[in-house]
Amino acid sequence: MATVWAKEMASLMRRVTGEAHPDIAARIVLRDAIEYRLEKIENDLRRFESKYGMTFEEYKHRWDTEDHPDDYAFESEMDFLEWEAQVTRKTHLENMRVWLP
Repeated sequence: MATVWAKEMASLMRRVTGEAHPDIAARIVLRDAIEYRLEKIENDLRRFESKYGMTFEEYKHRWDTEDHPDDYAFESEMDFLEWEAQVTRKTHLENMRVWLP
């Protein structure tokens, strides 16, 4: 079953992707958006890994099993939450990407 696209949206997707068929163009746009988001997330993950000198899994293990005074700092707690969110989001986006040919 074909999707009905607004004429303006179909035209915009055609111009952006070079693909005449709107359903295919939409997949291209979505795939590109996911790739762009994954690149941004990878940059954020590298920043955290550089800052703390370890992967999130290593940091989480340390967080869960050891007691470091620095872990109670507001910045450390916020970094942990953001880092964890980025790892989770990366996994979700990678799972979505599998379904886009």
